[in-house]
Amino acid sequence: MPVRIEHTRRSIRLPSFDYASSGAYFVTIGAYQRECLFGEIVDGGMVLNEIGRIVRDGWDGIGEHFSNVKTDEFVVMPNHVHGVIWLDGSCPHVGATHASPLPKGPSSGSVGAIIGSFKSAVTKRVNEMNPLFGPVWQRNYYERVIRSDAELDAVRQYIRDNPAKWEEDPERK
Repeated sequence: MPVRIEHTRRSIRLPSFDYASSGAYFVTIGAYQRECLFGEIVDGGMVLNEIGRIVRDGWDGIGEHFSNVKTDEFVVMPNHVHGVIWLDGSCPHVGATHASPLPKGPSSGSVGAIIGSFKSAVTKRVNEMNPLFGPVWQRNYYERVIRSDAELDAVRQYIRDNPAKWEEDPERK
C-alpha cells in the first residue's frame, strides 16, 4: 500500500484577518534559495539584470491586472523585493487577467491572489527567456498590514533605503 505523505505548512497569515480588505500592505518576496537572481548593488544602488527588469515590469503591471490594486513604493534587491500595495475594497475583485486562478488558493482580489499572480507571471516570463532557468521565488511571502500614516512613511523610507543598507542585510549571500 502506498504511503501518503501529508504536507503541512504553518500559515504566517493572521488567522482572522481578511486579506482582501481595503488598506495598505507591505510585502516582501524572496528569491528562490535566497540567490541573488535580480542584479547587484553598486555604490549603494541597485543595478537590475534582465531578470530584475522582468520583476520590476511585473510589479508595475499589477494594477493593470487587478482593478482593486494600486502599487506604491517598491524596490528590487539582489535576492528579494519589497513593496507596498493598496487594496480598494470598493472595486470589484476581478482577479488576474494573465494567470489562471488556483483551485484552492487565496480568494480573488486578496493580497495572496495578487502576490501569487505576480510571482507566476514573473516566473513565466523568466522561463520563456530561459526554459532551463527553474524556480524564481521562495514559497510564500511576508506581509504586514500598514495601520497608520506614520507606519506607511516608515515603510516607504525603509524601502528607499534598502539598497544602501545591503551590506548589513543578514539574508544576503
